[in-house]
Amino acid sequence: MDTVTRPRILVVGAGFAGVGCVRRLERKLSPLDADVTLVTPFAYQLYLPLLPQVASGVLTPQSIALSLRRSRKYRTRIIPGGAIGVDLKSKVCVVRTITDKIVNERYDYIVLAPGSVTRTFDIPGLTEHAFGMKTLAEAAYVRDHVISQLDLADASDDPAERAARLQFVVVGGGYAGTETAACLQRLTHAAVKRYPRLDPKLIRWHLIDIAPKLMPELGDKLGRSAQEILARRGIEVSLGVSIDKAGPEEVTFTDGRVVPTHTLIWTAGVVASPLIATLGAETVRGRLAVDAEMTLPGQDGVFALGDSAAVPDLAKGQEGAICPPTAQHAMRQGKVVADNVIAALRNQPLRPYEHKDLGLVVDLGGKDAVSKPLGIELRGLPAQAVARGYHWSALRTNVAKARVATNWLLNAVAGDDFVRTGFQARKPARLKDFEYTDSYLTQEQVRARVEGRPALESP
Repeated sequence: MDTVTRPRILVVGAGFAGVGCVRRLERKLSPLDADVTLVTPFAYQLYLPLLPQVASGVLTPQSIALSLRRSRKYRTRIIPGGAIGVDLKSKVCVVRTITDKIVNERYDYIVLAPGSVTRTFDIPGLTEHAFGMKTLAEAAYVRDHVISQLDLADASDDPAERAARLQFVVVGGGYAGTETAACLQRLTHAAVKRYPRLDPKLIRWHLIDIAPKLMPELGDKLGRSAQEILARRGIEVSLGVSIDKAGPEEVTFTDGRVVPTHTLIWTAGVVASPLIATLGAETVRGRLAVDAEMTLPGQDGVFALGDSAAVPDLAKGQEGAICPPTAQHAMRQGKVVADNVIAALRNQPLRPYEHKDLGLVVDLGGKDAVSKPLGIELRGLPAQAVARGYHWSALRTNVAKARVATNWLLNAVAGDDFVRTGFQARKPARLKDFEYTDSYLTQEQVRARVEGRPALESP
């Protein structure tokens, strides 16, 4: 009997872009049309914009971790692991599973949506002593850590140690850093009332960024409004400043200040996944250079999107403009790429991606927010309503929407709780321990792996 081999579609990454692509492929292709495989360490899609609210305890981790197996049309095969190399010539993706087993996964069409990792610099002590805010595990760990600092400060009789444990430094004046500082400051402000031995005035939050403005994408007026809200809460915002070096008990700023602290949270931007470097293809500011149809020029059946791809922004009408690495672009790109993969399967023309940015929302916790939907500047409760309304509507499942709405309501009525879960208790973990950026192969190692040469030294 003749064996009919279905086309193999491999999707790398379960972020907004990857999941959006997979879901559309499942809806538009029958099981006989193609085999769809997804490479991801976790069988859920993380709603990343709400991560600061998990760190502050407003939302539970499960609320923003949307299971991939709840879909009624679910039929995608999931490989639990991360792609650590791609050989475009042989059409092979090298995957390291969660048990550290390395396997070769062959494909006919590949959709690269591995997302991004935290951007770091060659700053002494940074990766050893800083926390990130990019994964669900990091958010849960940071919450435990911040509350533990209050516990340890309350138990200490050393004034210097107490002061150091009650100082917190957040680096990065973008959305992630600003929201993280705002949400966690509210947590400590509420929690300190339960520690009668602690002086609330000792709690100090620092938000620093090398840029001259806070969240410049919002414009001058809203950026200043956000800065005024933070200052009113007692968060010290320092612009034009970064980190010179970091230690276990102090951080040195580039302006010479030394801040005694046990908490350094690094959110100074993102860069494309290290997977992109294994392709040996052209990049634009570290992101894979693709055309408007999100295909890799000169390669058959290779698509890329999301944070790791430099997708031309046709809506701006400017030569060289590329889409920013935001959730709203990633979600929409996923659907277009799925349609283009199907079109390629059927030898039909592909369509370019074009989407006009809908605006920006920044939730600062409580009644504070600044938003700019469709260019309209909002502050306070109207901005908060827009911000939370947008996030709520963007959640993919009704279960997630119900959980998030319930968490928001419960927090508004009952206030915060200050429970430490004991996540990785007594085991220190920092930026370098969560994102596994040292797990990727070099181009030579990928080629050796594909060719079956035994002398492969993987990281």
